[in-house]
Amino acid sequence: MKFTRSATATLGLLLVAGLTACGSSAKTADTASSGGSGAGSLVGVTMPTKSSERWIHDGNNLKSSLEKLGYKVDLQYAENDIPTQVNQIENQITQGAKLLVIASIDGTAITTQLQEAADKKIPVIAYDRLIRNSPNVDYYASFDNFKVGVAQATSLLIGLGLKKADGTDGTAKGPFSVEIFAGSPDDNNATFFYNGAMETLKPYISSGKLVVKSGQTDFKTVAILRWDAATAQKRMEDLLTKTYRGGAKVQGVLSPYDGLSIGILSALKSNGYGTAGQPYPVVTGQDAELASVKSIISDEQYSTIFKDTRELAKVTVTMADAVLKGGKPKVNNTTDYDNGKKVVPSYLLQPTIVDKTNYTKTLVETNYYTAAQLG
Repeated sequence: MKFTRSATATLGLLLVAGLTACGSSAKTADTASSGGSGAGSLVGVTMPTKSSERWIHDGNNLKSSLEKLGYKVDLQYAENDIPTQVNQIENQITQGAKLLVIASIDGTAITTQLQEAADKKIPVIAYDRLIRNSPNVDYYASFDNFKVGVAQATSLLIGLGLKKADGTDGTAKGPFSVEIFAGSPDDNNATFFYNGAMETLKPYISSGKLVVKSGQTDFKTVAILRWDAATAQKRMEDLLTKTYRGGAKVQGVLSPYDGLSIGILSALKSNGYGTAGQPYPVVTGQDAELASVKSIISDEQYSTIFKDTRELAKVTVTMADAVLKGGKPKVNNTTDYDNGKKVVPSYLLQPTIVDKTNYTKTLVETNYYTAAQLG
């Protein structure tokens, strides 16, 4: 398995060009066209949880950037409890918020609150997670989540040696035993991640170069509710116990999020992986969380997908500022994000694969982390 660590991943391995803001002005809900509110207005920002460091970064970036523009900000974290987030949004509406930025826990659970916002002409920006089954979502700011899934699968293929960083075929032939994990079924993004990844992996599964030894590939079976690390760890332990007996080894794990990756690696370690004679399989991830970047440096987790939350906050704040001043923000996608009630005008940013070969350039040189933080 030495070849799984020799494959290199560079900034160009996504093989996709970044989307350019086209400045389109898609028709939005009446709430967004009700006139500007201007500096000094209250903006309600609700994040899912503080248990994931990425949401802490998101919340802090949004708050500080909006305050620099003169807005007041009520920043709340719901700790992955839907009733808490519902109450937080209702309180922000009661407090007189002029705009809501919502990273939802369950994108279908806040339709009543969104209707309350619409009744009071309060525009809503869905942040990173699309809010579903409501016409009262004016804009969506996120990364290209399908391409995030493509990137995760691509990094798995590179780690196994089936692909090279430049996109050409690798020298490895397989077959390789792999297992699939997906994100929370109540998070709209999880489906995009899964679909992008599976579309990329399907030809290799069909050709026999990849073998999902457990046979578990459908989304409902592999999804991990609330992105819970302990649940992922338990599922990995079950897979190892039931599927990988008698000397069989798992060689790759598609994980859609760093928190899950840590749980998966814990299960692997408990089963003897990570030793000289039994290296870790290629394990992917997402969000470039500090613990996982350190894990990558230590040759445990193979890769992660970096989504620069500073850039996402910047796009969202620019969008919010335009709406609050009575204008229409730039979007670059008006076709792909149908929430079940409408196609939500969106601005999508591009993800980047990070592994041991490029974490310094991607994360340290851009001041996302300091070298000291990474040890």
